[in-house]
Amino acid sequence: MASPSEKLAKSLEALEVFQREGRTCIRFDEMGRTDRQRLIRNGFLRLVMRGWYIATRPDENTGESTAWYASFWGFCSEYLTERFGTDWCLSPEQSLLLHAGNWTVPKQLLVRAGGGSNRPVTLLHDTSLLDVRQALPSENDQAMLEGMRVYGIDAALIAASPNFFVNHPTEARALLAIQRDATGLLARLLSGNHTAIAGRLAGAFRNFGADRIADDILSAMRAAGHDVREADPFDHRLDGFIFTREPSPYVHRIRLMWEKMRQDIPAQFPLPPAKRNDIDAYLNAVDDIYVTDAYHSLSIEGYRVTRDLIERVRDGKWNPDANEADKAHKDAMAARGYYQCFSVVKESVASVLKGANAGEIADKDHSTWYQQMFGPSVEAGLIEAASLAGYRNGQVFIRGSQHRPLNSDAVRDAMPAFFELLRSEPDPAVRIVLGHFIFVYIHPYFDGNGRMGRFLMNVMMASGGYPWTVVPVEQRNRYMSALEQASVHQNIIPFAEFLADQIRKPTK
Repeated sequence: MASPSEKLAKSLEALEVFQREGRTCIRFDEMGRTDRQRLIRNGFLRLVMRGWYIATRPDENTGESTAWYASFWGFCSEYLTERFGTDWCLSPEQSLLLHAGNWTVPKQLLVRAGGGSNRPVTLLHDTSLLDVRQALPSENDQAMLEGMRVYGIDAALIAASPNFFVNHPTEARALLAIQRDATGLLARLLSGNHTAIAGRLAGAFRNFGADRIADDILSAMRAAGHDVREADPFDHRLDGFIFTREPSPYVHRIRLMWEKMRQDIPAQFPLPPAKRNDIDAYLNAVDDIYVTDAYHSLSIEGYRVTRDLIERVRDGKWNPDANEADKAHKDAMAARGYYQCFSVVKESVASVLKGANAGEIADKDHSTWYQQMFGPSVEAGLIEAASLAGYRNGQVFIRGSQHRPLNSDAVRDAMPAFFELLRSEPDPAVRIVLGHFIFVYIHPYFDGNGRMGRFLMNVMMASGGYPWTVVPVEQRNRYMSALEQASVHQNIIPFAEFLADQIRKPTK
């Protein structure tokens, strides 16, 4: 007779079949009752709604949202396809968000469907889906994004309500900025006699400096006999944003977020201290805070480290060959990696204190920081050596966050743009806040992004003469909440206030 563990293993094999196919949800009739109940009982399946389940991890705490946020889009794709076949499409506004790379899980997903019920479907963690019985765009005006049926960009810009430009200005500008010319939009504007929409789009293009496209829209519509009146749908201008013909919406989003957020930071931040001339004294202070910094930074990430372990690592008394417990201990590898990374980051700080551009130093050195951080784990066989090769090559999710970081291709577009912004930013407070935030927003690595972001932050601190600053583990909830506000709601003020408070009342 099979043991309970053998029975569970058999059920997990059944679940693995779905996961190998890239499935994120399972219908009740696709798996045997015994396997399904066994997986639910052991925490590997969770009920979303009657007849629909998602895979989960048994170590997730009750009420945790990570599995749901990671499964949300895949679940909605499968659920909607099961109900409507191909006769559904996301709303134009939600389509534009996805085209712009904003995969934040919405509170309510708006869907158009030929057989829509006009009633919301309640889902997990205060989310819902509303399928409205409404006409769909033509097949030529639809696209597929990761299993989601969406409006094409041109069709969505025309169909979107004026409120989209006010509520989502970053995404709207990012998508307008990738338009090479007005051809695609004009074909639809002229065939549909969309006079008011033409005026709105012309005003939107002119808002951020794309005058040529705005003029082309107006002249073509007027030549066809339409009385078009230009109207800017945005509620403000971003005077620091310079329009360039960049094909990636992700690059535009990073640049637009930076320009919008930088305006809110200086008022929250203490003025830079007097210029430090004693570089040795600054670096000695960095050495003095190492144990405190390592303890808090590693603890924030969930590692169970002690000050004794950190001291042994720094003093060279950590010996994996002599101490089998150290060799097998993941936390010890993290502590050793942190020490090695801290040492090379200190060299970067020294370069900045001597007058080097902080953005250039971070761009040049950050891959070395990462390699030192995870080198011990590679040597111990805990992770593969290929992990040190560069940026991630797959999707990641942030535990408990509605924000979904950029896909792996977008990371390669966004990171050079990020470092260019860091190099050219004149305000040290902006470099500190957005250096940390935008880095973790992009999330370029599979692991270690938080630690890397805090190291990057402290290199920027040195560029403004601020002291090395610790993010205390006791304030982890406030820290993560502030990052979530910036990621999901584009509100950088709570994060700027948080970092400013750490400067004013440093952790000892």
